[in-house]
Formats: sequence, structure tokens, C-alpha cells
Amino acid sequence: MAKRLPLPKRFCCAVTGKAYGALRDLNAEYGFGNNYCLSFLLEILDRIAGKDQLDATFRKKTLKYGTPEKGKV
Repeated sequence: MAKRLPLPKRFCCAVTGKAYGALRDLNAEYGFGNNYCLSFLLEILDRIAGKDQLDATFRKKTLKYGTPEKGKV
């Protein structure tokens, strides 16, 4: 029997159309489903992109879009 990744936490998440398209592409290629793909990506994020790269990317997006008000997306 195949071992399955436990996904004990659930939350509602809103994503952009571009992000959802990328997620669907990953699902089509690997067949994991949205929850698994997001879990895998977030768990290995530091191996995919270094801290400096992440910081620069978040700063750039923050300059362009700002940050949402607390409790609002």
C-alpha cells in the first residue's frame, strides 16, 4: 500500500488566476491535487529559492501591490 502524506490542517485560500493555472499544470503533470502540490511547494520552498531570492521577490511584490489589511485578502 502506498504511503500518503498526512494533511491535518485545512484552510481557505484565495489565489490569482496565474497561480491557479500554475497549480493546475503541476497537478496535470504529477497528479497530486491542489492540497498536495501546495504542501510540497511550501515544505521545500527554501530548497527551491534561497532566502535572498524570496526576500527580493516579496519586496518587489509589496512595492507593487502593498500588503493587505489584517484579516482581508
